[in-house]
Amino acid sequence: MHILLIEDDLDLGFALQQALKVEGISSEWRRNVQDAPQTPAEIEHDCVLLDLTLPDGDGLSLLGRWRKAGIATPVIVITARSALEDRLAGLDGGADDFILKPFAMPELISRIRAVLRRYARQASEVWTLGELQIIPSRREAQLNDALLELSPREFNLLLELAREAGSIVAKSALAQRLEPLGEPVDFGALEVHISNLRRKIGAERIRTVRGVGYMLQS
Repeated sequence: MHILLIEDDLDLGFALQQALKVEGISSEWRRNVQDAPQTPAEIEHDCVLLDLTLPDGDGLSLLGRWRKAGIATPVIVITARSALEDRLAGLDGGADDFILKPFAMPELISRIRAVLRRYARQASEVWTLGELQIIPSRREAQLNDALLELSPREFNLLLELAREAGSIVAKSALAQRLEPLGEPVDFGALEVHISNLRRKIGAERIRTVRGVGYMLQS
């Protein structure tokens, strides 16, 4: 999982990155509107944590521009604004959730998992795709109730495909998501991981769309 954090407070930003790291979640940190992504092509993140009060602009205006541009990435607003009208404006403006400062880190982590679960169209912590079950919080996957022995890279690959089950995920997007803070995974290595994953979950569950990418059958 890879998070984009847009927050100008140095202490809070550092604390959030450390808390996410403990949970095995990578993150990028931007501190103002100018440095935030502006187009869909610039966002390869699973979720955004967005402060509303930024030094060079308003986070709510940025969110509105994202939604108009077609950016559908889940967004959790983090703010000290406690008025009801601010919460309603955030949610009506395209936010997926709203959390007030100060907040407990475990609650934030739980909210991140909840919005990602909804984005993947899953009703509970256990993601179910036929006989395949995925438990992101425990980094476990089961097939016909038997635990699968997946490498960390294989599990991450399965999770990325499951987020968009039934839809094609571009090979280039998968390569970048597997190494969000570094160079994209080599396509040859990606194909090896796909082959290994197919062997463990069943070849028929992952469809190759030649020249485009892969799709996990939903």
